[in-house]
Amino acid sequence: MAASVAQFSATTAVPTKNCNLSKPLSRVVCQGRTLSYEASRRPIWKNFNGLRSGSEVSRDSQSIYSNECFLRASNAEGRELRNLAAKRGAALVVYAAAGGKKLEGRKLRVAVVGGGPAGGCTAETLTKGGVETFLIERKLDNAKPCGGAIPLCMVGEFDLPLDIIDRRVTKMKMISPSNVAVDVGRTLKENEYIGMVRREVLDSFLRERAAKNGATVINGLFMKMDIPKDSDSPYVLHYTSYDGNAVQGKPCTLEVDAVVGADGANSRVAKNIDAGDYDYAIAFQERIKIPEDKMVYYENLAEMYVGDDVSPDFYGWVFPKCDHVAVGTGTVINKPAIKQYQLATRNRAKEKIEGGKIIKIEAHPIPEHPRPRRVKGRVALVGDAAGYVTKCSGEGIYFAAKSGRMCGEAIIEGSENGARMIDESVLRKYLKKWDKQYWPTYKVLDILQKVFYRSNPAREAFVEMCADDYVQKMTFDSYLYKTVVPGNPLDDIKLAINTIGSLVRANALKKEMKKLSV
Repeated sequence: MAASVAQFSATTAVPTKNCNLSKPLSRVVCQGRTLSYEASRRPIWKNFNGLRSGSEVSRDSQSIYSNECFLRASNAEGRELRNLAAKRGAALVVYAAAGGKKLEGRKLRVAVVGGGPAGGCTAETLTKGGVETFLIERKLDNAKPCGGAIPLCMVGEFDLPLDIIDRRVTKMKMISPSNVAVDVGRTLKENEYIGMVRREVLDSFLRERAAKNGATVINGLFMKMDIPKDSDSPYVLHYTSYDGNAVQGKPCTLEVDAVVGADGANSRVAKNIDAGDYDYAIAFQERIKIPEDKMVYYENLAEMYVGDDVSPDFYGWVFPKCDHVAVGTGTVINKPAIKQYQLATRNRAKEKIEGGKIIKIEAHPIPEHPRPRRVKGRVALVGDAAGYVTKCSGEGIYFAAKSGRMCGEAIIEGSENGARMIDESVLRKYLKKWDKQYWPTYKVLDILQKVFYRSNPAREAFVEMCADDYVQKMTFDSYLYKTVVPGNPLDDIKLAINTIGSLVRANALKKEMKKLSV
C-alpha cells in the first residue's frame, strides 16, 4: 500500500514541515487558501482494541488480550491463549474498530487546545512520546486569577525549577468568622512547604518546555472544529492566528488525528463535543503591592478567611507572591455579589495590607465538578475543561497538570509512541485511571464543604478542628504528597469524637444566634 504524503508550509502559525499523512490528513488552510494537498485513500483495517473501559481484568490478562494472535491465530498458540483467558474468567468484551491501524510514513498528530498547566503538560508528554503535537494558546502572557498554591510533590514530579516558585509557605492562618485565628503548619518538616507561583510564570515555563521538546506552539484563538464522520478522517480545527505582533488575526485551519481540550472552564472544545454543563464558581482576585515592612509578615505565610461575609460557600485568601500579595475569594451560589465578598475579604485583612496599591484585577470561572462527558471519539478533556477542581480547597493546578500527563501517556501507549491511530477506547483508559486514583478525593472534599461551609457556626467548628496537630498532619500529608495517608486508629477515633463535639457546639451556637436575631 502506498503511503499518503502531504507537504505543507504555513507562514502564519504552522512552520514548514514534511507531514506524511494518510487519508486525507494533509491540509493546512490559511486565509481561505489551501497551501498544499495530496492524499490517497487507504483500506480501513479492523483489529482488536482490547477491553472497554470498566472491564475488570488483571494486568497479565490484558497483555494476553492485546496479543494480536489472540484473535487471529488458528494455530496451537492461539488456542492456548484463548483457553488461558477463559480459565481466568476475565470479563472480556471483544469489539472491532477502525482504529489502531499503522500510520505509514508519519506520526500521530494531536492538537492540544489551551496552554495552561493542563495543556502544557499534555503537549510535553505527547511530544516526548513521539507524537506530532500542536499547542494552541491565544494568551501567551496569561495570568489566570488563581491563588497559585502548588503541593510539594508537584515540584519534583513535574521537575519544576525552584526559581519559578515565588514563596515557600510554611505557615498558614485559618481565620474564623469571629476572627479567631489558628496557626496551621506546626507539623511540617524542615524541608516541606507549599509553593506559591504566578500563573503567567508557571504556564509560560511549561509551554516553553513543551516547545523545546518538539511541540509546535501556535499563538491562536481556537474557534471551532469539524467533527469527522468516520473513525479514520481528521478533525479540522478552525482558529484565528496572531503571528508575531499582529493585532488583526488571520483565519487558519489545522487537521489532526486527535484533540485534547485544555481550554478552561469555558472550553470551546467541550462545547464542540457536547460535553454538558456544570456548576461553576466565580473567582475574583486582586494583586496588591503592599509596603515592604508589611510584606515581611507574608514572607512565608498565607491566610485563609471563612465566613458569610467573605463567601457563602468558599473562602477568602491572602497568598504571598514575589513582591505583592494576591487577595481573592470565590462563590458558586451568589455570583452577583462577588465584589461585595471581595471587599469583605480585603477588609478582614485591612491592617496587614494597609497602604497597598492594587496593581491587577482578575476574574475567572472555576468548575465545581467534572463534566458529564469528558471523552468523545478521539477528543478528550483535561484540567478545568474536564472539571478537575476540588471543592472545599478549590485546588486545580496540580490536578490540571496531572490529568494532562495521564491523557498524554494514554495516547502514547495506545498509539505505540505515535505509530498507530487511536480511538475512543484509548482515551477512556485515561478516564478510568483518573477516576480510580482521584475520585475519592473529590468526594471527600465535597462532603467537607457541605458539612463545614454551610453556616458560620459550622465554619467556627472547622477552624477549631484545624488547631489539632493530628488534623494538621493528616491534612498536610495528604495535600503535599497527594496520597491518602493511613491514620492511627486511636487518633482517628479521637478525631471523630472531636469533630462531633465541634459540630454539636456549632449547632447550639446556630440556635442561639437565631434566638438573638428574632
